[in-house]
Amino acid sequence: MTTKNFKIKADEFVDLVPPMGGCFATDKITVDGMKVGYMYREEPDEKLDSGWRFFSGTESQEYVDDSNNTMIYNVNTIANYDRAIIPYLNLPFGTELARIENTDEFQIITE
Repeated sequence: MTTKNFKIKADEFVDLVPPMGGCFATDKITVDGMKVGYMYREEPDEKLDSGWRFFSGTESQEYVDDSNNTMIYNVNTIANYDRAIIPYLNLPFGTELARIENTDEFQIITE
């Protein structure tokens, strides 16, 4: 049982995207209410994993390494926190995106 004070309560969620599995997101998004600033999709760890990982973009490596600062969520949960991610959710594994500052659009990061 978590004692986190989430920005959106469970009874406030709406179905925005079809079921696609779980994802990782940091407390910067779900507790602090920040928008997704960086997201990537990796090969899933397990069958119910969508592969998506969501960050505000302000997290330090130390913050991310502390498992108390992240949780596994249904992708729809994170879509409720930031609807701007929805158009990108079907992009393939290996996709890495950063929010274009002051917009609801993301750009693909290429190496």
